[in-house]
Amino acid sequence: MTDTASVPLLAAHGLAFARNEEPVFGPLDFAVDAGEALLVQGSNGSGKTTLLRVLAGLLRPDAGRIEIEGRPADPAGRAHAIAYLGHLPALKGELTVLENLHFLCGLHGRRPNQHPEDALAITGMAGYEDAPARQLSAGQKKRVTLARMWLSPAPLWLLDEPYANLDLDGINLVNRMVSAHLRGGGATLLTTHGAYAAPPVRTRMLELGGAA
Repeated sequence: MTDTASVPLLAAHGLAFARNEEPVFGPLDFAVDAGEALLVQGSNGSGKTTLLRVLAGLLRPDAGRIEIEGRPADPAGRAHAIAYLGHLPALKGELTVLENLHFLCGLHGRRPNQHPEDALAITGMAGYEDAPARQLSAGQKKRVTLARMWLSPAPLWLLDEPYANLDLDGINLVNRMVSAHLRGGGATLLTTHGAYAAPPVRTRMLELGGAA
C-alpha cells in the first residue's frame, strides 16, 4: 500500500526538452513536496520558462515523465493541481479588474471562503475593481494576476519570474503569499535570475545552465 504522505506533490524523472534538436534543459530529476518551494535559477536562455511551460502541459517534453501526487500527469490532473503564472498577465483588457477575476474563477475554480474583492485587498489593488485592465500599469497587472493565483484552489503554484515589474513592496507581497500558501499545505515552483532572496520557507534549489 502506498504511503501518500511520502509522495511528492510534483516529481520529474529524466525530464528533457530540445528545440530544433538543440537541448534546452535536461535530463532533470527533482521533486516538490507539500509545504515546500523549489527555486529554479539560471541565466536568460537557460530554460526556466520552458521548464515551467512543460510542467504546466503547454509544451511536450522530449524525454522523461512528470508525476502529480504519484500519478502520471495528464490534463485533468494538471487542471486540478496546477496554477500557472507566466510572463503575460492573461487579462482581458476590455474587462474590469473584478470582471477578469470573476471570469478566471469561473474557468479555474476558487479557493473556499475566498472572494475576488478579498484577493484584491491582499494584493494592494482595492479600489481598482472597476478599472479596465488595459489601463493598468505592468506592476498593477502583475498584482491582479497574483490575486488570481491567491484565489486558485490548485495546491501547486508555478510562478515564472513573479518578482518582475514589482517594487520592493510587491516583492515582499510575493514572499508573504508564497509563505501563506505553503503553510496551508500548498507548494510552489518559482523561477528567478537570482536577484532576489528566496521566500523565507523550506526551499530546494534547482540550477539550470545555458547561455545568457
